[in-house]
Amino acid sequence: MALVLPFQAVRPQAKYAAQVAALPYDVMTREEGQKAVAGRPLSFMHVEKSEIDVPDGTRPDDVLIYATARRNFDKLIQEGILQQDNSPCYYIYRQQMANQVQTGIVGVMSVAEYDEGKIKKHELTRKDKEEDRIYHVGTVNAQTGPVFISYMARPRINAIVEKIVAGKPEYDFTAEDGVIHSAWVVTDQAEIEEIKGEFAQINALYIADGHHRAAAAATVARNRRKPGQVQESDRVLAVFFPHNQLKVMDYNRAVKDLHGLTPDSFLEKISAKFAITKNFSAKSPERLHDFGMYLGGAWYGITIKDGVYDAKDPVASLDAAILQDHLLAPVLGIADPRTDDRIKFIGGIRGMAELEKLVDQDGYAVAFSLYATTMEQIMKVADAGAVMPPKSTWFEPKLRSGLFVHNL
Repeated sequence: MALVLPFQAVRPQAKYAAQVAALPYDVMTREEGQKAVAGRPLSFMHVEKSEIDVPDGTRPDDVLIYATARRNFDKLIQEGILQQDNSPCYYIYRQQMANQVQTGIVGVMSVAEYDEGKIKKHELTRKDKEEDRIYHVGTVNAQTGPVFISYMARPRINAIVEKIVAGKPEYDFTAEDGVIHSAWVVTDQAEIEEIKGEFAQINALYIADGHHRAAAAATVARNRRKPGQVQESDRVLAVFFPHNQLKVMDYNRAVKDLHGLTPDSFLEKISAKFAITKNFSAKSPERLHDFGMYLGGAWYGITIKDGVYDAKDPVASLDAAILQDHLLAPVLGIADPRTDDRIKFIGGIRGMAELEKLVDQDGYAVAFSLYATTMEQIMKVADAGAVMPPKSTWFEPKLRSGLFVHNL
């Protein structure tokens, strides 16, 4: 069973929702964040990414950053921009980006189930990033951004959600990037109990995005735990989406140099394991195990040859793993993509033009476009207790922070 519970969200008054809602803290640099909040004093980025409000040169782990987040959060509450609901509720959160529509349920999940492995992961976390969120949650005394969770779709949950969204939304606005955000508050006790009961029939939840948030929340809970007591910190803020509504975009790569090879010798070397096609279109690949490659001002198609990888292994058969194991590591010397500064990862939302720019203008030697990982692949890896290669998934649209906050 999955324990997914209602909670008393701290959230903006409807008239402030569009001004408060902010992209997640980890999708932009400090400088990009500062530009994004120019003229937006109510943006929740002042809480989620509070380094934008501290002096230049401040260490990234300075306590001033976390104290600033707490001060900014308290100010939004004191000024009445954010208010806490009087009773536990679920919330329905719908996002529309062009033709992509995804509708999730906002609630809190169990740290105990996370520790038991019922909330399944597919990524490793980095200690520095995990510690950053631990200090942030601990100082602000709130989970300020939700974990992005998926579950195997259930028709009854879909029916409940569709009935609720037929009513008037609490929030309904279009963000600066064109994504439409709508939200409904679920206060009817019968609907709350039915949603809770439906989740209790689900065997596993899957972290789609937000592994560092989840790990940090679990650590804070352990640090605060008292024997025999269930505390608010034993719950983790999340948005729960049916798996068949989510869109995973490609997550592409660029490498600074050819590891001492000329373009011709590089092409010859990779041809041992990849079939190469010239005059490939500048677009995301349309089939599993196909890759686009931009080299020397030209696009190539490369396809892994049969028998090179283990098709039965849920990790080894991922395109990110195939590229890493059979090209990036053995040919270009990228042994550890988590730490090697010769490689850059580019979210598919930036398109093929960004890959061309990196090679043509920014000093990179070669760039690769990948076929997007599927939700089914993610679930298979998580079910196997395995770990995907870094930067294997890029989800769009991104959940906005500030619309639902879990006060501890």
